[in-house]
Amino acid sequence: MRIALGVSYNGQAYNGWQSQLDGKTVQDHLEAALGRFATHEVSTVCAGRTDSGVHGTMQVVHFDTPLERAPFSWVRGTNTFLPKDIAVQWAQPVPEEFHSRFSAIARRYAYVLLQSPVRPSVDAGRVGWVFYPLDGAAMQRAADLLLGEHDFTSFRASACQAKSPIKTMQRIHITRRGPPGGDLADERNSPHHFTPCYWRFEFQANAFLHHMIRNIMGCLIAVGQGHKEPEWILSVLAARSRDAAAPTFSPDGLYFHGPVYEPTWGLPDRTAAYDWLP
Repeated sequence: MRIALGVSYNGQAYNGWQSQLDGKTVQDHLEAALGRFATHEVSTVCAGRTDSGVHGTMQVVHFDTPLERAPFSWVRGTNTFLPKDIAVQWAQPVPEEFHSRFSAIARRYAYVLLQSPVRPSVDAGRVGWVFYPLDGAAMQRAADLLLGEHDFTSFRASACQAKSPIKTMQRIHITRRGPPGGDLADERNSPHHFTPCYWRFEFQANAFLHHMIRNIMGCLIAVGQGHKEPEWILSVLAARSRDAAAPTFSPDGLYFHGPVYEPTWGLPDRTAAYDWLP
């Protein structure tokens, strides 16, 4: 039978999702735990690979097994053998035609960013960081220009293996979390005395390129800090060159919120961690 799992993880300790020879990936740990619980070798397929340091609130995987177990047994049993920073959130039998990657109609990410004169501490590795005030309205205007179908070559890593750079960005939503800030001009004139806060950037697209979100984040932050006008993002898109965009931003605050499937599959669309983020 085919089983689908929803998996969450803190990516700080791992070399990304995809299995590697050193065994220090999320997939390696998950497959080892599944194998111990199922007492047979298990090979998983994921909805979307994540890089080193990137977190997952609901990675979806599927695997085939001859065993019949209650869904929650797969959750409790597998988690027994997983490290504390990886956990199966749910398990569900699915038809053989279900594929965690190819059945997905969209994918969702969030980036959590700390705006503060002081670097992160308790949330180190779980948030990005800027020490200069940001203009949320300007960033949202720039983000809106990325919506729709575009050639995202300018936001694509050189090692990207996607067959096409053309993707459809369905949603970018930016929110500020924290106490009200002061006047932006005053804050920028006093860069060491402004109100700390968190920013949450939510992305949804039919698919993403390698480093696409981190490269977009670099551009949005350049706009938010006033180094570029929002319309600059259009020239970056049109250039179709990685050199036209800002440097790749840190992976620390990037979370894979998981794929979107047709409701007919009957799979959960979020986990508690989705709402826990700032």
